[in-house]
Order: sequence, then structure tokens, then C-alpha cells
Amino acid sequence: MIQSRAVRTRQELIRAAAEAFALRSYHQATIADISEAAGVSPGGLHFHFTNKAAIAEAVEDEAAQLLRATCRDARSGAHTSLQALIDASHAIAALLSGNIVARAGLLLGQEPTRSSKLSLHQEWAECIHLLVRRAVEEGQLSSDVSPRDLYTAVLAATVGLEALGRGDGRWLTPQTLASFWRLLLPRICPPHRAVHLNPTGTAAR
Repeated sequence: MIQSRAVRTRQELIRAAAEAFALRSYHQATIADISEAAGVSPGGLHFHFTNKAAIAEAVEDEAAQLLRATCRDARSGAHTSLQALIDASHAIAALLSGNIVARAGLLLGQEPTRSSKLSLHQEWAECIHLLVRRAVEEGQLSSDVSPRDLYTAVLAATVGLEALGRGDGRWLTPQTLASFWRLLLPRICPPHRAVHLNPTGTAAR
């Protein structure tokens, strides 16, 4: 019972910190802000985390785990690697739209006032690179498509949509991503393969 209460308190602190970092930035958020939002005394906070930097690391760690699990689920659930890439982009957008810890973890990696051991953008880039490479191995791409160019286009577009989505959530909607994939798919794969791909994603099916 005591252990489960401690776990719950730690999670409440991580969530409160994520909200503070996302709304105020890492630099402006204070220990007092986080402890008050979590309903935990400053002493209780320091029982779990030595300082603000330690809380930020915990937020980033949890966000990275969420992102990795999202990409892993997309890879295991799709029938081709190209469909997995489409599904992963939709799943990551949904994660960032609906999960404050994931959103804050991404922002923390770009904070100029702190150094970070993790880069969630790099985690996403590696997921894209893996799925593009597998799509090549599966013969999913048209012969004149450069895997490097495809990787660059998907990374730039999705990271750009994420940045725009911070101010306007419509940039991270399924409709926006589906429009991007409808535009891209006819260019990157033959018609007989494109017809079997779902630009809206398959996760909900």
C-alpha cells in the first residue's frame, strides 16, 4: 500500500511537472509550482526528486518510453513497413495531442537553458529511418525514389506539423496527416502497392 502510494505520488509529480514545463517552460517553472499542482509538500517532492533537473529527466524518460512504445505498436500492427510508417505518424500525433508528458518531453529536449541526455526528435527520426529501410527491403518503394529523400521528407513534414501544432491543434489532426500521405504516396510507391495503403492509418481498424 505504501509503495503504491509512493508510485502514485511520483506519477502525479511527473504529470504536474510536465504541465508546468509545457505551459511555462523549464526555465520559468519552479519547484513550488510543481509541488502545489501535484498537491505534494516541497519535502514530499524532494523525497522523490532531488531538484528540478531530476524531475525534468523523469518527464523525458517517460515521454521517450511512450514514444518508443507507440512506434513499436505501429510496427507490429501493420502489414507493411510503409503502412507502419503511416500508422506511426498518426499515433505519434495523437500521443502529442493527448498526452502532456509526451508533449513536455519533446519540448524539454529543445530547452536552451538545460542539457538533455535524450532527444525525442532523434528517437522519432530513428523510427522513420528503420521503417523506410524496411520498406526498401520489402520492395514497397518506386525504383526512382531515394530512401534518404523519403526519410528527409517525412521527418521534416512531421516535425514541422508538431511545431505548428503547439499553437494550433488542427495541424496534428488525423485529417491533416492523411492529406500529407495522400499527396506523398502516389510519388513514392507504385499504384498497385499504393492502393493497399491507408493514408488515414489502420490502428483504429
